[in-house]
Amino acid sequence: MKKPCIEADLVLTLIPLLESTDQEMLLHAGRAIGRICYDNRCLQEELVKVGVIPSLVRILTDYAESEPLVHVALLALYNLADLDSAKEALSMTKVAEQLVKQLRRAENHERLEIVFEVLQALAENDALKVQLVDAGVPEALSEILLRLQGSSQAEDTCIVKAASDLIVSLLLGDGNCLRMFQLGVIHQLLDLLEKHIQSRDTSVQQAALSALQNLAIPVVSKAQVLEEGVAERIEALLRSESPPVQLRLLGTLRSLADGQADAAEILGQDPQLLSRLVQWCSASDHSGIGGEANRLLASILHHNRSQEVVKAIQAAQGVKHLVSMTTSEHAAMQNEALNALAIASAIDLETLEESFKESQLVQSLHKLLRDDNTSPEVKHNSMGLLCRLLNSGDLRQEIEEDKIKDTLERLCSHSNANVVKEAITTLQVLRGETPH
Repeated sequence: MKKPCIEADLVLTLIPLLESTDQEMLLHAGRAIGRICYDNRCLQEELVKVGVIPSLVRILTDYAESEPLVHVALLALYNLADLDSAKEALSMTKVAEQLVKQLRRAENHERLEIVFEVLQALAENDALKVQLVDAGVPEALSEILLRLQGSSQAEDTCIVKAASDLIVSLLLGDGNCLRMFQLGVIHQLLDLLEKHIQSRDTSVQQAALSALQNLAIPVVSKAQVLEEGVAERIEALLRSESPPVQLRLLGTLRSLADGQADAAEILGQDPQLLSRLVQWCSASDHSGIGGEANRLLASILHHNRSQEVVKAIQAAQGVKHLVSMTTSEHAAMQNEALNALAIASAIDLETLEESFKESQLVQSLHKLLRDDNTSPEVKHNSMGLLCRLLNSGDLRQEIEEDKIKDTLERLCSHSNANVVKEAITTLQVLRGETPH
Protein backbone atom coordinates (compact mmCIF):
# COMPACT_ATOMS: atom_id res chain seq x y z
CA MET A 1 0.00 0.00 0.00
CA LYS A 2 2.96 2.32 0.57
CA LYS A 3 3.86 2.79 -3.12
CA PRO A 4 0.35 3.83 -4.29
CA CYS A 5 0.16 6.35 -1.44
CA ILE A 6 3.46 7.90 -2.53
CA GLU A 7 2.44 7.96 -6.20
CA ALA A 8 -0.87 9.64 -5.31
CA ASP A 9 0.98 12.45 -3.42
CA LEU A 10 -1.01 11.52 -0.33
CA VAL A 11 1.66 12.90 1.99
CA LEU A 12 1.25 16.45 0.71
CA THR A 13 -2.52 16.10 1.18
CA LEU A 14 -2.03 14.96 4.79
CA ILE A 15 0.41 17.74 5.82
CA PRO A 16 -2.29 20.47 6.34
CA LEU A 17 -4.10 18.09 8.72
CA LEU A 18 -1.20 18.50 11.18
CA GLU A 19 -2.55 22.01 11.86
CA SER A 20 -5.85 20.56 13.08
CA THR A 21 -6.99 21.04 16.69
CA ASP A 22 -8.74 17.65 16.62
CA GLN A 23 -6.41 15.28 18.49
CA GLU A 24 -7.79 12.17 16.75
CA MET A 25 -7.21 13.78 13.36
CA LEU A 26 -3.67 14.78 14.37
CA LEU A 27 -2.91 11.29 15.61
CA HIS A 28 -4.05 9.50 12.47
CA ALA A 29 -2.48 12.04 10.11
CA GLY A 30 0.82 11.87 11.99
CA ARG A 31 0.88 8.06 11.97
CA ALA A 32 0.01 7.90 8.26
CA ILE A 33 2.73 10.39 7.30
CA GLY A 34 5.26 8.54 9.46
CA ARG A 35 4.51 5.15 7.91
CA ILE A 36 4.53 6.40 4.33
CA CYS A 37 7.79 8.35 4.75
CA TYR A 38 9.66 5.76 6.82
CA ASP A 39 13.04 4.95 5.23
CA ASN A 40 12.36 7.23 2.24
CA ARG A 41 14.89 10.07 2.26
CA CYS A 42 13.42 11.91 -0.72
CA LEU A 43 9.98 12.09 0.89
CA GLN A 44 11.52 13.08 4.21
CA GLU A 45 13.37 15.97 2.56
CA GLU A 46 10.09 16.97 0.90
CA LEU A 47 8.34 16.93 4.28
CA VAL A 48 10.91 19.32 5.75
CA LYS A 49 10.63 21.57 2.69
CA VAL A 50 6.86 21.92 3.02
CA GLY A 51 7.11 22.86 6.70
CA VAL A 52 6.44 19.73 8.76
CA ILE A 53 9.01 20.64 11.45
CA PRO A 54 7.12 23.58 13.03
CA SER A 55 3.96 21.42 13.03
CA LEU A 56 5.72 18.62 14.93
CA VAL A 57 7.16 21.05 17.49
CA ARG A 58 3.69 22.58 17.90
CA ILE A 59 2.26 19.14 18.70
CA LEU A 60 4.96 18.61 21.35
CA THR A 61 4.20 22.05 22.78
CA ASP A 62 0.38 22.07 22.71
CA TYR A 63 -0.19 18.40 23.56
CA ALA A 64 2.73 17.65 25.91
CA GLU A 65 0.43 15.62 28.18
CA SER A 66 -0.97 13.43 25.39
CA GLU A 67 1.15 10.26 25.29
CA PRO A 68 -0.05 9.08 21.83
CA LEU A 69 0.51 12.47 20.16
CA VAL A 70 3.90 12.99 21.82
CA HIS A 71 4.94 9.52 20.70
CA VAL A 72 3.96 10.26 17.08
CA ALA A 73 5.77 13.62 17.10
CA LEU A 74 8.94 12.16 18.68
CA LEU A 75 8.96 9.26 16.24
CA ALA A 76 8.69 11.68 13.32
CA LEU A 77 11.53 13.83 14.70
CA TYR A 78 13.63 10.70 15.23
CA ASN A 79 13.17 9.78 11.55
CA LEU A 80 13.94 13.30 10.32
CA ALA A 81 16.65 14.41 12.78
CA ASP A 82 19.56 13.09 10.71
CA LEU A 83 18.71 15.45 7.82
CA ASP A 84 20.72 18.69 7.77
CA SER A 85 17.65 20.51 6.47
CA ALA A 86 15.64 19.24 9.46
CA LYS A 87 18.33 20.35 11.92
CA GLU A 88 18.35 23.80 10.35
CA ALA A 89 14.56 24.03 10.57
CA LEU A 90 14.59 22.79 14.18
CA SER A 91 17.17 25.44 15.15
CA MET A 92 14.48 28.04 14.33
CA THR A 93 12.04 26.50 16.84
CA LYS A 94 11.90 25.91 20.60
CA VAL A 95 12.28 22.16 20.24
CA ALA A 96 15.05 22.07 22.87
CA GLU A 97 12.68 23.22 25.62
CA GLN A 98 10.09 20.63 24.64
CA LEU A 99 12.62 17.80 24.57
CA VAL A 100 13.80 18.72 28.07
CA LYS A 101 10.18 18.60 29.25
CA GLN A 102 9.80 15.14 27.71
CA LEU A 103 13.07 13.94 29.29
CA ARG A 104 11.71 14.90 32.69
CA ARG A 105 8.23 13.53 32.03
CA ALA A 106 9.31 10.19 30.53
CA GLU A 107 8.01 7.33 32.65
CA ASN A 108 9.29 4.39 30.62
CA HIS A 109 12.53 3.34 28.97
CA GLU A 110 11.10 3.38 25.47
CA ARG A 111 10.19 7.07 25.76
CA LEU A 112 13.57 7.97 27.25
CA GLU A 113 15.41 6.09 24.53
CA ILE A 114 13.62 7.86 21.68
CA VAL A 115 14.19 11.29 23.28
CA PHE A 116 17.87 10.43 23.69
CA GLU A 117 18.09 9.37 20.05
CA VAL A 118 16.60 12.69 18.91
CA LEU A 119 18.89 14.68 21.25
CA GLN A 120 21.99 12.80 20.10
CA ALA A 121 21.20 13.57 16.46
CA LEU A 122 20.48 17.25 17.17
CA ALA A 123 23.69 17.63 19.23
CA GLU A 124 25.66 17.17 15.99
CA ASN A 125 24.55 20.70 15.02
CA ASP A 126 26.45 23.45 16.88
CA ALA A 127 23.54 25.91 16.94
CA LEU A 128 21.19 23.26 18.33
CA LYS A 129 23.85 22.07 20.80
CA VAL A 130 23.94 25.55 22.35
CA GLN A 131 20.13 25.61 22.50
CA LEU A 132 20.02 22.19 24.16
CA VAL A 133 22.50 23.27 26.83
CA ASP A 134 20.65 26.58 27.41
CA ALA A 135 17.33 24.73 27.66
CA GLY A 136 18.64 22.61 30.55
CA VAL A 137 19.57 19.26 28.99
CA PRO A 138 22.68 18.93 31.24
CA GLU A 139 20.49 19.41 34.33
CA ALA A 140 17.99 16.82 33.11
CA LEU A 141 20.82 14.35 32.41
CA SER A 142 22.23 14.93 35.88
CA GLU A 143 18.81 14.16 37.40
CA ILE A 144 18.55 10.94 35.36
CA LEU A 145 22.04 9.77 36.36
CA LEU A 146 21.26 10.48 40.01
CA ARG A 147 17.96 8.61 39.80
CA LEU A 148 19.36 5.51 38.09
CA GLN A 149 22.84 5.19 39.58
CA GLY A 150 21.75 2.61 42.15
CA SER A 151 19.96 0.41 39.62
CA SER A 152 21.38 -2.79 38.14
CA GLN A 153 18.51 -3.40 35.70
CA ALA A 154 19.67 -3.87 32.10
CA GLU A 155 17.20 -1.25 30.80
CA ASP A 156 18.46 1.35 33.29
CA THR A 157 22.05 0.55 32.31
CA CYS A 158 21.19 1.35 28.67
CA ILE A 159 19.74 4.72 29.71
CA VAL A 160 22.80 5.53 31.83
CA LYS A 161 25.07 4.75 28.87
CA ALA A 162 22.94 6.93 26.56
CA ALA A 163 23.09 9.79 29.11
CA SER A 164 26.90 9.49 29.35
CA ASP A 165 27.23 9.48 25.55
CA LEU A 166 25.02 12.57 25.30
CA ILE A 167 27.16 14.41 27.87
CA VAL A 168 30.16 13.91 25.55
CA SER A 169 28.16 15.24 22.57
CA LEU A 170 27.12 18.36 24.48
CA LEU A 171 30.64 19.36 25.55
CA LEU A 172 31.19 22.42 23.39
CA GLY A 173 33.66 24.87 24.93
CA ASP A 174 34.99 25.32 28.45
CA GLY A 175 31.76 26.92 29.73
CA ASN A 176 29.77 23.73 29.22
CA CYS A 177 32.43 21.70 31.04
CA LEU A 178 32.26 24.00 34.08
CA ARG A 179 28.49 23.80 34.02
CA MET A 180 28.71 19.99 34.15
CA PHE A 181 31.05 20.28 37.13
CA GLN A 182 28.73 22.62 38.98
CA LEU A 183 25.88 20.17 38.47
CA GLY A 184 27.95 17.41 40.09
CA VAL A 185 27.90 15.33 36.89
CA ILE A 186 31.54 14.32 37.27
CA HIS A 187 30.94 12.62 40.61
CA GLN A 188 27.79 10.97 39.33
CA LEU A 189 29.86 9.48 36.51
CA LEU A 190 32.46 8.27 39.02
CA ASP A 191 29.73 6.75 41.19
CA LEU A 192 28.56 4.85 38.11
CA LEU A 193 32.06 3.65 37.36
CA GLU A 194 32.62 2.43 40.89
CA LYS A 195 29.33 0.56 40.84
CA HIS A 196 29.89 -1.06 37.43
CA ILE A 197 33.64 -1.71 37.71
CA GLN A 198 33.22 -5.45 38.24
CA SER A 199 30.45 -5.82 35.65
CA ARG A 200 31.11 -7.97 32.57
CA ASP A 201 29.22 -5.45 30.45
CA THR A 202 31.78 -2.66 30.10
CA SER A 203 29.64 -0.37 27.91
CA VAL A 204 28.60 1.87 30.83
CA GLN A 205 32.17 2.06 32.12
CA GLN A 206 33.46 3.08 28.69
CA ALA A 207 30.71 5.68 28.16
CA ALA A 208 31.30 7.23 31.61
CA LEU A 209 35.08 7.28 31.10
CA SER A 210 34.65 8.88 27.68
CA ALA A 211 32.57 11.64 29.30
CA LEU A 212 35.16 12.07 32.07
CA GLN A 213 38.00 12.22 29.56
CA ASN A 214 36.26 14.96 27.60
CA LEU A 215 35.49 16.88 30.78
CA ALA A 216 39.19 16.75 31.74
CA ILE A 217 40.49 18.18 28.45
CA PRO A 218 39.82 21.96 28.84
CA VAL A 219 42.56 23.61 30.93
CA VAL A 220 39.95 25.63 32.82
CA SER A 221 38.45 22.37 34.13
CA LYS A 222 41.63 20.73 35.36
CA ALA A 223 42.06 22.72 38.56
CA GLN A 224 38.49 21.92 39.49
CA VAL A 225 39.01 18.23 38.67
CA LEU A 226 41.90 18.15 41.13
CA GLU A 227 40.02 20.05 43.82
CA GLU A 228 37.14 17.61 43.48
CA GLY A 229 39.49 14.66 44.15
CA VAL A 230 38.66 13.12 40.80
CA ALA A 231 42.21 11.92 40.07
CA GLU A 232 42.28 9.84 43.25
CA ARG A 233 38.87 8.32 42.50
CA ILE A 234 39.89 7.42 38.95
CA GLU A 235 43.09 5.81 40.23
CA ALA A 236 41.01 3.66 42.58
CA LEU A 237 39.36 2.16 39.49
CA LEU A 238 42.67 0.68 38.38
CA ARG A 239 41.56 -2.71 39.66
CA SER A 240 39.49 -3.14 36.49
CA GLU A 241 40.78 -5.99 34.33
CA SER A 242 38.89 -4.90 31.20
CA PRO A 243 41.29 -3.67 28.45
CA PRO A 244 38.77 -1.18 26.94
CA VAL A 245 38.18 0.34 30.40
CA GLN A 246 41.91 0.43 31.11
CA LEU A 247 42.49 2.28 27.82
CA ARG A 248 39.84 4.88 28.66
CA LEU A 249 41.18 5.21 32.19
CA LEU A 250 44.71 5.87 30.96
CA GLY A 251 43.42 8.36 28.38
CA THR A 252 41.46 10.22 31.07
CA LEU A 253 44.49 10.49 33.35
CA ARG A 254 46.64 11.67 30.41
CA SER A 255 44.07 14.36 29.59
CA LEU A 256 44.29 15.41 33.23
CA ALA A 257 48.11 15.61 33.29
CA ASP A 258 48.37 17.42 29.95
CA GLY A 259 49.48 21.02 30.57
CA GLN A 260 48.84 20.81 34.31
CA ALA A 261 51.92 20.61 36.58
CA ASP A 262 49.82 20.11 39.73
CA ALA A 263 48.02 17.11 38.23
CA ALA A 264 51.32 15.65 36.94
CA GLU A 265 52.81 15.92 40.44
CA ILE A 266 49.84 14.22 42.10
CA LEU A 267 49.86 11.38 39.57
CA GLY A 268 53.66 11.10 39.52
CA GLN A 269 53.93 10.57 43.26
CA ASP A 270 51.34 7.82 43.56
CA PRO A 271 53.24 4.51 44.04
CA GLN A 272 50.18 2.36 43.23
CA LEU A 273 49.57 4.19 39.95
CA LEU A 274 53.23 4.13 38.91
CA SER A 275 53.51 0.44 39.74
CA ARG A 276 50.46 -0.37 37.60
CA LEU A 277 51.69 1.84 34.75
CA VAL A 278 55.07 0.10 34.65
CA GLN A 279 53.25 -3.25 34.68
CA TRP A 280 51.09 -2.11 31.74
CA CYS A 281 54.13 -0.74 29.84
CA SER A 282 55.34 -4.30 29.40
CA ALA A 283 51.88 -5.73 28.61
CA SER A 284 52.54 -7.81 25.52
CA ASP A 285 48.99 -9.19 25.35
CA HIS A 286 47.46 -5.79 24.60
CA SER A 287 49.79 -3.38 22.75
CA GLY A 288 47.27 -0.54 22.95
CA ILE A 289 47.39 -0.53 26.74
CA GLY A 290 51.20 -0.68 26.75
CA GLY A 291 51.31 2.32 24.41
CA GLU A 292 48.83 4.34 26.47
CA ALA A 293 50.68 3.53 29.72
CA ASN A 294 53.94 4.73 28.17
CA ARG A 295 52.24 7.91 26.93
CA LEU A 296 50.84 8.64 30.39
CA LEU A 297 54.28 8.14 31.98
CA ALA A 298 55.77 10.50 29.37
CA SER A 299 53.02 13.06 29.97
CA ILE A 300 53.57 13.00 33.74
CA LEU A 301 57.32 13.59 33.28
CA HIS A 302 56.79 16.22 30.58
CA HIS A 303 54.38 18.38 32.56
CA ASN A 304 55.95 17.83 35.98
CA ARG A 305 58.43 20.27 37.54
CA SER A 306 59.34 18.29 40.67
CA GLN A 307 62.47 16.27 41.50
CA GLU A 308 60.27 14.01 43.63
CA VAL A 309 58.32 12.84 40.59
CA VAL A 310 61.53 12.09 38.65
CA LYS A 311 62.80 10.07 41.63
CA ALA A 312 59.46 8.24 41.99
CA ILE A 313 59.33 7.22 38.29
CA GLN A 314 62.97 6.11 38.48
CA ALA A 315 62.23 4.07 41.64
CA ALA A 316 59.24 2.43 39.90
CA GLN A 317 61.59 1.41 37.03
CA GLY A 318 59.62 3.44 34.53
CA VAL A 319 62.59 5.17 32.85
CA LYS A 320 63.64 2.15 30.78
CA HIS A 321 60.17 2.02 29.22
CA LEU A 322 60.43 5.66 28.13
CA VAL A 323 63.85 4.96 26.60
CA SER A 324 62.25 2.08 24.65
CA MET A 325 59.45 4.44 23.61
CA THR A 326 62.01 6.66 21.80
CA THR A 327 62.31 3.84 19.22
CA SER A 328 58.54 3.42 18.76
CA GLU A 329 57.22 3.03 15.20
CA HIS A 330 55.01 6.07 15.83
CA ALA A 331 56.78 9.43 15.51
CA ALA A 332 54.30 11.11 17.88
CA MET A 333 55.18 8.66 20.65
CA GLN A 334 58.91 9.04 19.95
CA ASN A 335 58.64 12.81 20.32
CA GLU A 336 56.60 12.51 23.52
CA ALA A 337 59.28 10.26 25.06
CA LEU A 338 62.20 12.43 23.87
CA ASN A 339 60.64 15.64 25.21
CA ALA A 340 59.71 14.00 28.53
CA LEU A 341 63.24 12.61 29.04
CA ALA A 342 64.78 16.00 28.13
CA ILE A 343 62.63 17.79 30.72
CA ALA A 344 63.31 15.13 33.36
CA SER A 345 67.06 15.41 32.62
CA ALA A 346 66.90 19.16 33.14
CA ILE A 347 65.21 18.60 36.51
CA ASP A 348 67.38 15.78 37.90
CA LEU A 349 69.90 14.17 35.55
CA GLU A 350 71.87 12.64 38.43
CA THR A 351 68.92 10.43 39.42
CA LEU A 352 68.40 9.21 35.85
CA GLU A 353 72.03 8.75 34.81
CA GLU A 354 72.39 5.08 35.78
CA SER A 355 69.10 4.07 34.10
CA PHE A 356 70.11 5.89 30.92
CA LYS A 357 73.38 3.93 30.84
CA GLU A 358 71.71 0.58 31.54
CA SER A 359 69.05 1.12 28.87
CA GLN A 360 71.64 2.38 26.32
CA LEU A 361 69.87 5.68 25.69
CA VAL A 362 72.91 7.27 24.02
CA GLN A 363 73.17 4.41 21.53
CA SER A 364 69.41 4.59 20.78
CA LEU A 365 69.67 8.33 20.10
CA HIS A 366 72.65 7.81 17.81
CA LYS A 367 70.71 5.21 15.84
CA LEU A 368 67.81 7.67 15.40
CA LEU A 369 70.20 10.36 14.16
CA ARG A 370 71.89 8.02 11.68
CA ASP A 371 68.66 6.58 10.26
CA ASP A 372 67.54 8.39 7.09
CA ASN A 373 63.94 7.32 7.81
CA THR A 374 63.81 9.18 11.13
CA SER A 375 61.55 12.23 10.85
CA PRO A 376 63.15 15.71 11.13
CA GLU A 377 61.21 16.44 14.34
CA VAL A 378 62.46 13.23 16.00
CA LYS A 379 66.05 14.05 14.94
CA HIS A 380 65.63 17.58 16.34
CA ASN A 381 64.27 16.34 19.68
CA SER A 382 66.94 13.60 19.89
CA MET A 383 69.63 16.28 19.69
CA GLY A 384 67.79 18.39 22.26
CA LEU A 385 67.98 15.43 24.67
CA LEU A 386 71.66 14.84 23.81
CA CYS A 387 72.44 18.41 24.88
CA ARG A 388 70.95 17.63 28.30
CA LEU A 389 72.91 14.38 28.59
CA LEU A 390 76.19 16.22 27.96
CA ASN A 391 75.87 17.69 31.47
CA SER A 392 76.78 14.24 32.83
CA GLY A 393 80.46 13.26 32.70
CA ASP A 394 79.73 9.54 32.20
CA LEU A 395 77.11 10.13 29.50
CA ARG A 396 79.37 12.67 27.75
CA GLN A 397 82.04 9.98 27.61
CA GLU A 398 79.53 7.54 26.02
CA ILE A 399 78.56 10.19 23.46
CA GLU A 400 82.21 10.79 22.54
CA GLU A 401 83.04 7.06 22.39
CA ASP A 402 80.02 6.38 20.13
CA LYS A 403 81.39 8.93 17.64
CA ILE A 404 78.10 10.90 17.57
CA LYS A 405 80.18 13.97 16.62
CA ASP A 406 80.67 12.59 13.08
CA THR A 407 76.91 12.05 12.69
CA LEU A 408 76.18 15.58 13.94
CA GLU A 409 78.61 17.04 11.41
CA ARG A 410 76.81 15.20 8.60
CA LEU A 411 73.47 16.54 9.88
CA CYS A 412 74.79 20.10 9.44
CA SER A 413 74.02 19.66 5.74
CA HIS A 414 70.57 18.11 6.27
CA SER A 415 67.70 19.33 4.06
CA ASN A 416 65.65 20.46 7.09
CA ALA A 417 66.66 23.87 8.51
CA ASN A 418 65.61 23.02 12.07
CA VAL A 419 67.70 19.85 12.04
CA VAL A 420 70.72 21.82 10.77
CA LYS A 421 70.31 24.49 13.46
CA GLU A 422 70.01 21.90 16.26
CA ALA A 423 73.01 19.93 14.92
CA ILE A 424 75.17 23.07 15.02
CA THR A 425 73.99 23.85 18.58
CA THR A 426 74.64 20.26 19.78
CA LEU A 427 78.14 20.29 18.27
CA GLN A 428 78.90 23.55 20.07
CA VAL A 429 77.76 22.08 23.39
CA LEU A 430 79.77 18.91 22.71
CA ARG A 431 82.92 21.01 22.09
CA GLY A 432 82.30 23.03 25.24
CA GLU A 433 81.48 26.19 23.30
CA THR A 434 78.65 28.59 24.11
CA PRO A 435 75.80 28.09 21.59
CA HIS A 436 75.11 31.19 19.47
